[in-house]
Amino acid sequence: MAAKSLPHAARRDVIASLPSNGAAPASPPARQGLTFPREARLVRKSEFDAVYSTGKRRSNAHFTVFVRANERPLSRFGFSIKKALGGAVVRNRMRRRLREIVRCHLEEIPGGWDIVIHPKRSVAKAPFAALTAAFLRLVKGQ
Repeated sequence: MAAKSLPHAARRDVIASLPSNGAAPASPPARQGLTFPREARLVRKSEFDAVYSTGKRRSNAHFTVFVRANERPLSRFGFSIKKALGGAVVRNRMRRRLREIVRCHLEEIPGGWDIVIHPKRSVAKAPFAALTAAFLRLVKGQ
């Protein structure tokens, strides 16, 4: 009988330790400058189409990047990952890796561009540092 009551007692202790005002425990504050704001994203199909139709293409071993001037102070980014690169798990991992590269280096990337990133199959397994260097070379070389 004591074994069944122990998990219940443990849950009761955890619930009792939560703040009484019903608020969730505070999460650590976001570091300034390391966010990926909505203003830095390409969201609509029309935005992607504009980059494809009037932009320029650059590529290397890991990425194909389409760039187009946008007359804004901040560059905007879109990610397009084909189903041929792998299943949902693989594609989402690629997307997370790309988003992290952009988020961490957003201040280093020149403003005023719409950029659509097409990863190649190597992005799934390449070292993160190599991906970062290859991406920054492509983007800074415009």
